[in-house]
Amino acid sequence: MQVEDHTVSKRRVFYIPGYDPIHPRRYRELYRKEGAAQAEISNYKIELSPKEGSTSGGGRYGWHVDSAIDGTRAQADFEVLVWSDIVKDSMDLNIPQTYLVLARTAWTYIASGALRRLMWLRKGPVIAALYPIGMLLLQLLVAVLVAWFAGAMLAKLIKLVVDWPTVARLLSWTLAFPLIVLILRWFRKIDNKLFAYYLMHDYAYEARSKGESPPELEARMAEFGAEIAAALDSDVDEVLVVGHSSGAHIGVSVLADLLRAGGLDEDGPSLGFLTLGQVVPMVSFLPRAYRLRADLQYLSCSDDLTWVDVTAPGDGCAFALCDPVAVSGVAVEGQRWPLVLSAAFTQTLSPQRWAELRWKFFRLHFQYMCAFDRPGDYDYFKITAGSATLQARFQDRQPSKSRIDVSASPYTSTSP
Repeated sequence: MQVEDHTVSKRRVFYIPGYDPIHPRRYRELYRKEGAAQAEISNYKIELSPKEGSTSGGGRYGWHVDSAIDGTRAQADFEVLVWSDIVKDSMDLNIPQTYLVLARTAWTYIASGALRRLMWLRKGPVIAALYPIGMLLLQLLVAVLVAWFAGAMLAKLIKLVVDWPTVARLLSWTLAFPLIVLILRWFRKIDNKLFAYYLMHDYAYEARSKGESPPELEARMAEFGAEIAAALDSDVDEVLVVGHSSGAHIGVSVLADLLRAGGLDEDGPSLGFLTLGQVVPMVSFLPRAYRLRADLQYLSCSDDLTWVDVTAPGDGCAFALCDPVAVSGVAVEGQRWPLVLSAAFTQTLSPQRWAELRWKFFRLHFQYMCAFDRPGDYDYFKITAGSATLQARFQDRQPSKSRIDVSASPYTSTSP
C-alpha cells in the first residue's frame, strides 16, 4: 500500500449499498444532485459523465467524476457493487410468509438476548427494528376488527330478514376472511409510505441464519473482492470502498477476505474504507455471526488500509458513534480501526435545514452522501472526488469524544 504520496489524481471508488431493492442509477443521480449542491456551497467544481464500460443492467454500474477542489484537479471512477437482485429475491414473500418471518425474526433477537443488549447502545435503531413488527401487527389487528365489525353488521341484517342464526354466522365469516385479505393487501400496496414490509425483510434477511451470511451473498461478496483486487492492481492512486448501512458489514467481510489473501503491492494504491450509517451490531450481536466478528477483529488491526466510520446521533437508523469492533466484543490490544467520527447533523446542517429533515428518518439515513450547508471536516464529495487520500485527510483527526467503545454483544466468539 502506498504510504508516502497522499496526493490523488486518479481514484477508484466502490460503493456498497445497504439493503435496497432499487436500481443503482439512484446513487448516480443522488451524487449528481447533491454534489452540485455541495460544490456551490463550498465553492468547488464537480462534473459527472458516463464511466467507460458502465452498464445499466444488473452487473457493473458507475460514473466518472472530474473535480477541481482546493485548487487541485482529480478524477474518480465510481462503481456500484450491486446486490439489489438478491434483496429483491429475499423480499419476494407473500403476506402469510411475511408474518411467519416476523415471528421468527422477533424470536431470534429476543431469545438470543441480542435485542436487550442492542438497547444498551442506541434506542433509535432498535425502535426502527421494532417498528415493522408493531406496524404489521397493527395492520393485522385493524383488518380483523374491520372484518369482525362488517361480519357482525351483515349477521344483524340477515336476522332482520330471516331468523336463521347459523346461516347468519356462516355468511358473516364468509365475508370476514376475504375482507381481511383485501385490507392486508391494501396495506402492502401502500408500503412505499409505511415501509413496514421493507424493514421487516431487511432485519429478517441475515437474522434467518442468526448472523451467518446467506450463500448467495457470500458468492456475491467474493465477486466484489475480485473487482476491488483488480483495482488495487491498476494505475490509480487510491482505491476507496464506501459501505452504507448494511453495506458497511458487507464491506468489512469483503476487505477482510481480500487482505487475508495477501498480494497487496506496497507501492500500489492507498486503500481506504469509509463506512456510513453502519448497523453492524444488528448482525454481529447474533449467535452465529462468527465470520463477521472475526472479520471485524482482523480489519481493526490491519496496517494495509485506513478505515473511517462516520455516523451521527441525528440518524435514528444507525448505531451512532458506536465502535463496531468494540461493541461487538472483539476489540484486542493493538486495535487501530475504525476512526469513529460524527457527522454532527445539528452542527453541519443549518437550523432551517435541520428542521426540514429532522423527522424524515429515511432521508437522514442517506444524509452522509448529501450536501451540508454548514460543512465540517466530513465532506463526502471531497473524500470521494478530492485530491487527498482518506489516510491523509484524517491522519491527525482524533475519534469523537462521544464514541461508545464498551463491549455489549451477548456473543463474542469468532469461531463456532
